[in-house]
Amino acid sequence: MFQTATPRRVVGVWLVIRAWHAEEESQMTMTIKKADITTLTVDAIVNAAAEDLRPTAGVSGAIHAAAGPELLEACERIGHCDRGKAVITSAYALPSRFVVHAVGPVWQGGTEGEAALLESAYRDALRLAHNHRCESVALPAISSGISGYPLDAAAEIAVQTTGDALEAGAYLEEVIFACHSDSEVEAYTRAMQKLEAARTS
Repeated sequence: MFQTATPRRVVGVWLVIRAWHAEEESQMTMTIKKADITTLTVDAIVNAAAEDLRPTAGVSGAIHAAAGPELLEACERIGHCDRGKAVITSAYALPSRFVVHAVGPVWQGGTEGEAALLESAYRDALRLAHNHRCESVALPAISSGISGYPLDAAAEIAVQTTGDALEAGAYLEEVIFACHSDSEVEAYTRAMQKLEAARTS
């Protein structure tokens, strides 16, 4: 089991996590980056998907447009994914190897289990990346767009769940939070700082 070997530290928008497994030390990172997720050269990118896996506005539409029609065909063969879950396909024309389609909740005021569903969506997406031996993954801000999840709360769940997955995962070495706006960058930076403070106190 991975354990924390040194306190976490934030360097700019980098959170460095050092851990060891038996006697082998490894370095794993969470990075905030303002970027178009479809352009990132990583093993897998995560799509903020709808339950029917068809493209919508925002990140999902951009990913489908960049990947080409084969991605929609693959999604149509799968057909459905429950909220809080994820499925994986090839990335086709994208520079990544895989697209993980994670279905987050629609915000309904916070009283309908949205936080648990969002955590589950991130956790399942990272589990699939791990199972497909991905070392690098790029994540969007799931549910914080047209689904209405408050950005700061969503960022905290994303950072916490991802940090836990990095500590436990044998393959994951880098996760990039691909932000499309300055407000997302700021929200994820605050979330990382909060995690840092909590785990070093």
